[in-house]
Amino acid sequence: MKKYYLLICLFATSIYAVAQPWAKNYDRVDACNCGLALVKKDGKFGFVTEQGKVIIPLIYDEALAFNEDRAAISVGGKWGFIDKHGNEIVKPTYSEVYSFHEGLAVVSTGHEFGFIDSVGTVVIPILYTNAHGFADGFASVCNKKGKWGYIDKAGKEVIPYRYNYATSFAEGTARVLINTTWHTIDKEGNITKTFVMQ
Repeated sequence: MKKYYLLICLFATSIYAVAQPWAKNYDRVDACNCGLALVKKDGKFGFVTEQGKVIIPLIYDEALAFNEDRAAISVGGKWGFIDKHGNEIVKPTYSEVYSFHEGLAVVSTGHEFGFIDSVGTVVIPILYTNAHGFADGFASVCNKKGKWGYIDKAGKEVIPYRYNYATSFAEGTARVLINTTWHTIDKEGNITKTFVMQ
């Protein structure tokens, strides 16, 4: 799945790059997001406007596109976040981060995951063994017993830890794995569909 996602991103990026004459100055140009495009040259990442003006210098080892006016950046193997002016909002201290969704971002200190708000305050403790970003007000998280469930933005368990895997919600439903069978559930945790392997 990751391979197909990367191919789609590369295709979209190449179409965008062809349309922008200044794009030939870079090794990689992503589509604009929140008014800025992620670019790469000589192994470093930064951000430019749709017209190609450099707003955030190419000084980062890795970076993710802006989402909710924040971009994840990496320096020396550690991740943090900057705003659209290049101001450091969250110092690069995390081993892994995901983009912001619904005002919160997943962060990891190495083996455990939690959530920070847009100014970098840890609002849901870093104690899960895995986590996905918020969608439809819920986030799927994995506890230390290897079971997945769902929490709300206060960190309260809203659907119990009983799944072998759980995806993010989209339009009121999510997919979960129970043993070797996939199901669709609603936001009360009720199974609405079961996928039978042929």
